[in-house]
Amino acid sequence: MKMNDPKNIRGVISYKRSFGDLNDLHLSSAKSIGITPISSREEAESMNGDLVLIENNEYYQVDSLTHSLPYLVPKAADLLASIGSNFLDSLGAKGLNPNEVIVTSVLRTKDDVRKLRKRNQNASDNSAHFYGTTFDVSWKRFYKVEDGRPMQDVGSDTLKLVLSEVLRDLRKAETCYVKYELKQGCFHITAR
Repeated sequence: MKMNDPKNIRGVISYKRSFGDLNDLHLSSAKSIGITPISSREEAESMNGDLVLIENNEYYQVDSLTHSLPYLVPKAADLLASIGSNFLDSLGAKGLNPNEVIVTSVLRTKDDVRKLRKRNQNASDNSAHFYGTTFDVSWKRFYKVEDGRPMQDVGSDTLKLVLSEVLRDLRKAETCYVKYELKQGCFHITAR
């Protein structure tokens, strides 16, 4: 069994303070680099070139999306790949077995938000998810990467600490805005 050998895991001092970028910052960035909000799923699927389909890959897994579509503008798709790649690199450097982040929400249509608001009060009528620049990454669930041999699990609290370091660094580099969402169990991330 491949065991973990944890070292140098610090995380951030406070998730709320470190990742408190409010909706107006996310929206401002989304409006400047994103698409015009769309009404339907058919419209999203016809936007070749403006949107990139995101799928499970070696850096991240896409959850079953019930209220969003797996599309991002190229800049946001690149950011997501960087988060996934940096996270895996960080885990390796810290002596932890590989895990991938799970994307829980991506591009939303106006129809999606209308339906979602019935269940989730955090879902905004004025959402950055409309622009293809914003995605949510779970901090509760991660995808364990298997390589054919048994591996010791890494606890989700430890994985959350490592992910927070990755997001802190990307935020400091001014590549994204990040909002910590406690009730939804995710980091809400918008490309800059």
